[in-house]
Amino acid sequence: MEGVAGLFDVHVHLFPPEVTCEIERYTTEDVFLHSICNSKGHKYATVEDLLQSMAKNGVAMAAVSGFAANDQGLCRLMNDYVLEAARCYPGRLLPMAVVSPGRPGVEAEIRRARDGGAAGVGELFPWGQGFPLDGKEASKLAGICREGRLPLLLHVNENVGHRYTGKGDISVKEAALFAAANPDQDIIYAHWGGGLLFYELMPELQRQLQRVYYDTAAGPFLYDQKIYLVAREIGVLSRLLLGSDYPLLAPLRYRREMEAAGLTATEVEMVCGENARRLFFRTEEHMHVD
Repeated sequence: MEGVAGLFDVHVHLFPPEVTCEIERYTTEDVFLHSICNSKGHKYATVEDLLQSMAKNGVAMAAVSGFAANDQGLCRLMNDYVLEAARCYPGRLLPMAVVSPGRPGVEAEIRRARDGGAAGVGELFPWGQGFPLDGKEASKLAGICREGRLPLLLHVNENVGHRYTGKGDISVKEAALFAAANPDQDIIYAHWGGGLLFYELMPELQRQLQRVYYDTAAGPFLYDQKIYLVAREIGVLSRLLLGSDYPLLAPLRYRREMEAAGLTATEVEMVCGENARRLFFRTEEHMHVD
């Protein structure tokens, strides 16, 4: 495999072509999804687009999901697409299941997706899909994922700075409390956890967040590249994951920022692949990828 032991991108979105062709119909009653799909610069990617990008960027494996909607039926369509894609390209695509935690059928859909090969759940949007992290829906979701040994990818963003489409109001406090309430659940907080990693300088938070991972998705739009050195000093590089938010950005942009910031080759390899492989393949359900 090319690149740093073959890059492993944990944050990728695909849209089924049949959904993209009728996106206005699907978003008519979903205010959140409508805002995302009509935002400036929003891109749609198919599995074929992704495979071309992976070859260009030296990505060996990608954890892929559809886009979480409020409609459980639409989530199912998204899941069907990524599950089939993973069956067609085993060892390259790792499917993630999306669900609407506030709607009926969450447990059944996660179980169905897991039986079909899903290796995790997410990316889900607590504010956009209307399930606060201190609510019963989030608690139930964590229980289902814990039982299925499925990492849970949640969107968390910074609560300060410029506004942009998709910026929600879930705070780092809520994210920290959710992790503390579910200490046996592997959680990936997207977008650097909205800055939650900085609070791991507090000893009690570091103890509570041992099963929390952070991905780098959209980082170049949010933080100076020195954040990688800060993550090293805080001691969370072993739980930092390459996430591109493809098709928003290409994975190589992140790798170049890591190198420019001054991470060692060993540290770059850890963030760009080793950490994700350890997270997703430490159980017997999935074959290890070298």
